[in-house]
Amino acid sequence: MWNGDICCAYLYIISRYGYPPPVQDTVAHIAEMAKAGFRLLELEGIGAANIRYLHAHREQVADALAQNGCRVPVLCTVLPGLGSVSASERSEALEAFEMGCETAQYLGAEGVLDNGPLLPLDYPAGMPVMRHYNGSRLASLLPPASLDWNAYWEALTGTFRQACSVASRYGLDYHLHPCEGSLTTGTDSFLFFAEAVGASNLRFNLDTANQFAAGDNLPLSLIRLADRVSYIHISDNRGDRVEHLPPGQGNIHWDNFFSTLARTGFSGTLAIDVGGAESDVPDLEQAYRDTARWLDEQLRRADAG
Repeated sequence: MWNGDICCAYLYIISRYGYPPPVQDTVAHIAEMAKAGFRLLELEGIGAANIRYLHAHREQVADALAQNGCRVPVLCTVLPGLGSVSASERSEALEAFEMGCETAQYLGAEGVLDNGPLLPLDYPAGMPVMRHYNGSRLASLLPPASLDWNAYWEALTGTFRQACSVASRYGLDYHLHPCEGSLTTGTDSFLFFAEAVGASNLRFNLDTANQFAAGDNLPLSLIRLADRVSYIHISDNRGDRVEHLPPGQGNIHWDNFFSTLARTGFSGTLAIDVGGAESDVPDLEQAYRDTARWLDEQLRRADAG
């Protein structure tokens, strides 16, 4: 089932340096994750400007990966504009998305990843890119008065169909990450969206903490999404709010998760996704090292069983 590789998600760097962390320090971030013992690293271009930076410096990033004996399975290309109600904003985001795909291919990645499309609301001008757009932030916002849902849905799914086509040209899968405030917060909403988009390389970045907090049954999600999941974020959660804890500090039933993972024949990548400002993780490096050892044990036990 599993080839023994465990990835360090970019939340490791975000937890240390904020969101988004300084993209100009990407080479140093690679060395930092490698020093913690990881050879598979998630990298991120958060917003069009950061994607342009990574594209312009892709040779230096590739050199840093090679020097540290690392590779990138997935490059995050975070572009909220892909879900905009504005056709021009979607078009601009698609241009940045293609630049991100070109960078991902150059770095040897197998896929790109972004949050699912944000809810079509009237966001304040200059609102920064966020990891989670939670209920308290969104409760006071309304859809634009001019919103025609059917027309928007057709345009939105068409935009993501184009994005999947761009990713395919570069030999990449396009993973959507479930988060608060998006149209794909879990299994049901992703499958509905994926059916409308109709692209075989549109995949789901199963995130154990986010989905547990949203009420998804994780084993059932694994079964329903078996042909759509090849990249999983691993962290624990207590079930009452978004947080990304080391496994064992929350309420996820990991034995059921891993036995179902084996049952589905999963052969993709597992990324440790512990930390963030919403989580109390006092020693981040130790938490990642401990989780890597724990994860290795769980996977080997599931394989043997």
